[in-house]
Amino acid sequence: MQTLLLITTLFFYSQFGQAQYKYEREHRILKSQFPAVAITTIEENVTDYRRIKFYKETDSTKVSYEAKLKKDKLWYSIEFDKKGNLEDIEILIKPDDIPNDTYAKIEEYLNNNFTKYRIKRLQQQYPSNTEPIDHTFKNAFQNLILPSNNYELVVVGRKEKGYLDYEILFDADGNFMDIRTSLPPNYDHVLY
Repeated sequence: MQTLLLITTLFFYSQFGQAQYKYEREHRILKSQFPAVAITTIEENVTDYRRIKFYKETDSTKVSYEAKLKKDKLWYSIEFDKKGNLEDIEILIKPDDIPNDTYAKIEEYLNNNFTKYRIKRLQQQYPSNTEPIDHTFKNAFQNLILPSNNYELVVVGRKEKGYLDYEILFDADGNFMDIRTSLPPNYDHVLY
């Protein structure tokens, strides 16, 4: 009887552990579907941008909105919650843009946790939780390296069971913060 109870308990804990993944999906939306407060925030803080596109991002825990734009030859992603409050600003960067010791710690984490991996996207993140919104925009659009920055990587990695897409977050020193499993892109049209 105790063996059955032990097996049942282990089964439930393993199922609970598997449910901790956050599956994220992003799809393009119209400007009219984007929160009006967020559009006002962008218009007040960003000038001379090009190619703005609007996205809705959903995962298992929340809904957020993202505006992607190009300014001064750099690609920016400005993320808001569903009420239109700024969450963070991200800049698409290359490994050369990260301090060497920080990137070495990131590579060490990847080598220790994946049998094989490829970095698909690397972003420098400016979270908005520590300063006023205008300071966050100013710091992001000046591309400053600050102790409050984070680095977000989208990695195709292999662990035990084949390849999956992961979104991994590191702090400014290269210390691991969070990992999420991503879903493949959403195709609303038929592929032939």
